[in-house]
Amino acid sequence: MDRLLILEDGTIFKGKGFGSLIDTIGEVVFTTGMTGYQETITDPSYNGQILVFANPLVGNTGINRDDYESIESICKAVIVKEFARVPANWRSQMNLDEFLKIKKIPGISGIDTRRLTRHIRESGIMRGMLIDAQDDLVHAFDQLRATVLPSNQVSQVSASRSYASPGVGRNIIVIDFGLKHSLLKELNKRNCHVVVLPYDTTGETILNLAPDGVMLSNGPGDPNDLPQALKMVQELQGTVPIFGIGLGHQLIALANGAKISKLKVGHHGFNYAVREEATGRVDFTSQNHRFALEKETLDVDQWIITHTEIKDSAIAGIKHRYQPVFSTLFQPNATPGPHDAVHLFDQFMEMIDGWKEAREHDQQGES
Repeated sequence: MDRLLILEDGTIFKGKGFGSLIDTIGEVVFTTGMTGYQETITDPSYNGQILVFANPLVGNTGINRDDYESIESICKAVIVKEFARVPANWRSQMNLDEFLKIKKIPGISGIDTRRLTRHIRESGIMRGMLIDAQDDLVHAFDQLRATVLPSNQVSQVSASRSYASPGVGRNIIVIDFGLKHSLLKELNKRNCHVVVLPYDTTGETILNLAPDGVMLSNGPGDPNDLPQALKMVQELQGTVPIFGIGLGHQLIALANGAKISKLKVGHHGFNYAVREEATGRVDFTSQNHRFALEKETLDVDQWIITHTEIKDSAIAGIKHRYQPVFSTLFQPNATPGPHDAVHLFDQFMEMIDGWKEAREHDQQGES
């Protein structure tokens, strides 16, 4: 079936529908990754967004049980130049078309995705709508321009109840703002006992679980829409080691008086080069965000900039000078993407052990 992608600036792209054939509206973003389409589509940070894959061929290895980053896929739509109808991989359980039909996600192929990507890069991310080619364009554009995208995105993807990912080592609390399963995998690899809590959990509730450390996960949307999370960070900071990634990084910055601003295009993909300031080491990282920390608003008497984006010099990581708190704008658990920065999970473990040892030493000194 012939389908159209229409953008709020009046641009129209024509292609062929696949997956679900429902109409949908969302924020159109492009991802630059060459692989990892299943992990991308199932990443909760893409909630409410129409995904454009810059790579021309998507779906050639099918869909398998191992590469889900969440059980529910909640992006609004998938746009590709071409999708593989017959995947070739021993793990494949179905093709992309079948998967999108099951998840009720519309797709459109046959579009010049490089032209579309260039258009978004030049004009900025905007709302878009997938419709049938025979639909009334005037009505569709009126509907698109009148649509206000939801601001409660984290509440749509966060766990509604707590659950455990059992281990036998350090007790780690993960606050779920839209976490990827690979985050839990990295913690379990390090023998952590992980408890996942909803995004609106209070600091008091978290501390009552006696955590050795707290992780603030990635997630979608604007961190300014989560004032209760800022209060939670402030209640925890200085009492327990904290590691934030993606949205978690932005919330830590906001909770400490910095400002977060919206980027024209954002970073979506896993080939973003980041420099570690202390060593000069450059890692390629996985990123998925529309917001970034305003450098001039960071209190440099309290915070150290640990990582910087090579391309646009954006702050990609910070660390508190005196408290056990650090965060990164990128996602060290990757998936998809390179695992250059996975060592940061080990750094978190070392911070936890060092903080615990220091506290025990202070208690012995007092006694």
